[in-house]
Amino acid sequence: MTKLKPLAHFTSRRGPVVLAILDGVGIGKYEEGDAVRAASTPTLDRLLTRAPHCLLKAHGTAVGLPSDADMGNSEVGHNAMGAGRVFDQGAALVSRSIASGAMFEGQAWQELISNVLASGGALHFIGLFSDGNVHSHIDHLEAMIEKAAAAGVKKIRVHTLLDGRDVGKTSALDYVLPFEAFLEGLRAKGCDARIASGGGRMFITMDRYGADWSMVERGWKTHVLAQGRQFASARAAIETMRAETGANDQDLGAFVIAEGGAPIGPIEDGDSVVFFNFRGDRALEITAAFESGPEFDKFDRERVPKVAYAGMMEYDGDLHVPKRYLVEPPAIDRTLGEYLCALGLRSLAVSETQKFGHVTYFFNGNKSGKIDDALEDYVEISSDIVPFEQRPWMKAAEITDCVVQGIESGDYDFIRCNFPNGDMVGHTGNFQAARISVEVVDLCLARVEAAVKQVGGVLIVTADHGNADDMYEREKSGAVSEENGVKKMKTAHSLNPVPCVIYDPESKGEYSAEMRSGLGISSIAATVLELLGFTPPEDYDPSVLNLKK
Repeated sequence: MTKLKPLAHFTSRRGPVVLAILDGVGIGKYEEGDAVRAASTPTLDRLLTRAPHCLLKAHGTAVGLPSDADMGNSEVGHNAMGAGRVFDQGAALVSRSIASGAMFEGQAWQELISNVLASGGALHFIGLFSDGNVHSHIDHLEAMIEKAAAAGVKKIRVHTLLDGRDVGKTSALDYVLPFEAFLEGLRAKGCDARIASGGGRMFITMDRYGADWSMVERGWKTHVLAQGRQFASARAAIETMRAETGANDQDLGAFVIAEGGAPIGPIEDGDSVVFFNFRGDRALEITAAFESGPEFDKFDRERVPKVAYAGMMEYDGDLHVPKRYLVEPPAIDRTLGEYLCALGLRSLAVSETQKFGHVTYFFNGNKSGKIDDALEDYVEISSDIVPFEQRPWMKAAEITDCVVQGIESGDYDFIRCNFPNGDMVGHTGNFQAARISVEVVDLCLARVEAAVKQVGGVLIVTADHGNADDMYEREKSGAVSEENGVKKMKTAHSLNPVPCVIYDPESKGEYSAEMRSGLGISSIAATVLELLGFTPPEDYDPSVLNLKK
């Protein structure tokens, strides 16, 4: 890797460059339903008034997704910020692999199919059941099922993780009913294809970063052991539990489909299993439950079937997890972190558990562990295991304590942190809690700003995508959607741009107050390098700074 050259006519500051990522805080276009605009944010308001700033794209093609109708997410957002350029991401890679037929010609797919053809077992699909295109897409699932049936597989079972987060909060039946008709068509052709189990994504299976392994245990019991409350159909399960609890799809309880009291789809020896999420963070734990041996100690699996298991993608490139996967991930190289280590610069990365992997693993190009132990410190602050709307402040104060201490220590050249509040609380659909979460982060931002000023550093304030800035479902006209006279809350990310503010109290006038426009968040890496006094790589997306010659 070529060592970067110092910038001409630029003097790096006394203190560090600090990147504060306000997760889920975008700049909305509608006042109604905008928890960011409704919040009291004197710090962000002041910075947007007095400091150089611009808006950055954080969704769609700007972060490697197939189209600008696709909302951004924290994973692709941190990939883009850390890589300095845009790589095709999960959904695009999978769609291309399916369209070209490469997935079905690959060794992993062939092994899955040949395993069940030889054993007479079932092919199981587990994953997020929607077209949200953040973790998965139902089109990918249907394409794989069709190919498997065409290859002669006679028994297919689907384990549905209900979304309600990246799509409408009570939209599960919009996917279940057409899918049931799709499966019925396959059964008419001789393939016994059925939904076997399911539950809300925030109740079973899709935990991340080891925050709550009990979710994975509940998923294991539901999908693998077929233990749990039984229903005749997924529709019956959803309608019954929704009526009983009023819960959104993501929080619905687990269910098992049964006939005559017997579950129709436990996972048995000789079966094949596909976890069809393409995004890695919420796939790693269930993958570990399937692939680990007797050393696995997170919960009692009771029975571990001998199966051929595959993930949609490689979820961890360093640890090579899972052992078998269907689509190659993007090969992200020459990240910002790698360049900083090559320059001998010292870095600190901080967040709480919910977003710790984003400022480390995803920021470093989907690579676990440190790039250089001697030059990097990573601090994870344990998240609380409570509903986020009940504690919207989360661990923002503790993150700020760590960041301020790092700034004042003089030990670091670059500090990055993620405040998860706007995203995690925004996902709950609770407007009041989302507003409070944004206000909490703004209070913390004031402390970071003061510390940066004291040591003569530079503060970059941005976000990885929007969320709390658009809390209502909307019609195509932009009007707020209502149901029985009540505004429908939105729990998904927004398509709004995000702020990018440069607070540089000891600026020497090396760049214009007017920032470049029309850029995406991939420009953050080049911006960091320039503020540290180095010329970014030629193929990095341009910095937001208009440097004077």
